[in-house]
Amino acid sequence: MGGKAKPTKHTSAELAKKAADALTNKGGGLAGAKDRAGGLAGHSKYKCPVCLQAAPDPKSMQMHFESKHPKEEFNIDRCSDTHAAAGGVTTSGVAVRGGIRKHHN
Repeated sequence: MGGKAKPTKHTSAELAKKAADALTNKGGGLAGAKDRAGGLAGHSKYKCPVCLQAAPDPKSMQMHFESKHPKEEFNIDRCSDTHAAAGGVTTSGVAVRGGIRKHHN
């Protein structure tokens, strides 16, 4: 604790963190819109071969098929894997952080 009228000093770790937060792309704004949407692929993994509707998992794709294409036979192998087509990663290089806690002393 600081004494009377003696300001507390910032540690080098605090200063380094402040600089890193200011200079690191956190995925916000217009530049991060593509990454928030899931990069090139989007966050849905599978794409319907009939209507190109996206689904995040095989169960959702099966439900989609039963609902929208009842005459078609469902086979998960026919559905294209958008994550593999985009290189296996949905966000590339941007570390999206949650809310940054602000400490008020």
